[in-house]
Amino acid sequence: MPTGLTIAALLSTPPLVAASPLMAASPLAAALAEPAVAAEHAAAPARVCTIRDKRLDEISGMVATGDGYVVVNDGSDFADRRRIFFLNKTCRVTRTVKYPSRPRDTEDLGRAADGTLWVADIGDNGRSRSTVALWKLAPGAKSPVLHRLSYPDGPHDAEALLVSPTGDPIVVTKSGGTAVLYVPARALRRDATTPLRRAGEVTVPLTGTSNPFSFLGRAVVTGAATSPDGRHVVLRTYADAFEYDVPDGDPVRALTSGRPHQIPLPDEPQGESLTYSSDGNAVLTVSEASGQQPGLRPVILRYALADRPATAASPASPAASNSSSAAAPAGPRPVAESGSSSFDYIAVVAGAVALLGVFLAIVLTRRARRR
Repeated sequence: MPTGLTIAALLSTPPLVAASPLMAASPLAAALAEPAVAAEHAAAPARVCTIRDKRLDEISGMVATGDGYVVVNDGSDFADRRRIFFLNKTCRVTRTVKYPSRPRDTEDLGRAADGTLWVADIGDNGRSRSTVALWKLAPGAKSPVLHRLSYPDGPHDAEALLVSPTGDPIVVTKSGGTAVLYVPARALRRDATTPLRRAGEVTVPLTGTSNPFSFLGRAVVTGAATSPDGRHVVLRTYADAFEYDVPDGDPVRALTSGRPHQIPLPDEPQGESLTYSSDGNAVLTVSEASGQQPGLRPVILRYALADRPATAASPASPAASNSSSAAAPAGPRPVAESGSSSFDYIAVVAGAVALLGVFLAIVLTRRARRR
């Protein structure tokens, strides 16, 4: 969730930058206005279904199954919303699963090839948690099992979880520009805290896609998913999704060394959740904020992936009909190599703060002169 004074201040920077002639003429202001990856026309997504259950007002994680969807809310003060919700294909809730104890901040949801669900209780806006957690719900289990995890280098805020083809969880942090990948350093145990190991970094390309949070919304990873066949992974920001090929079954290597394809997701109110469709032919998203707006309910959107063959049906991941692949021609676009650099974001944020300081200095000087 994009909360906190620091983020709010950064989000308010662009209008202030434009307010000063000195800022408008600076190179850093130009950098703010010129993304490294040019915005491309995005085909309108298809509306899949509307989630009308009022308990689902802040969806932060979603996976698709052969007969519907599974979703979780962000951290909630209401007990009836702190559950794992199972939906049918029309988005109607068919059953829920309770947690055995209260989760802190559930931010994403992943599904392994055998049908195991992993709920990522990894949100930490204040960076104050000594441990984060994963809740593991095995197929047929009545309750999820809690696994506590600790970072090797202090607290991190994270909202994205990947599950590798071998069933291993990968936590992706919500750091601006460059996200860090963490994996368990040893096998998870329910009666002990498992240390995480820093496995690598991934820098999402800078784009010009419109979103409610300006340039910062294009810089932070808010969700992730693995394709049903394990050959692709996708990260999302508030503005775009970036898909990486995983030819050797190693998502960490794909993210740290691969070149992504851009899938614009423009102007979603607060885009955090995404998943692959059960046939692998599309990515699906749902906005976290839409359920909080009067008169609006969350809608699952489908962004078709061009020329993507359906995955083979299996007991763990039934495939849908291939006919859906022709519904819309939109697909991922290669991203220019020049757009992937953590320095871009550091310069943008630092420049925005510096320009804000200049602007405030000008305002204070003018007020002093008037006196």
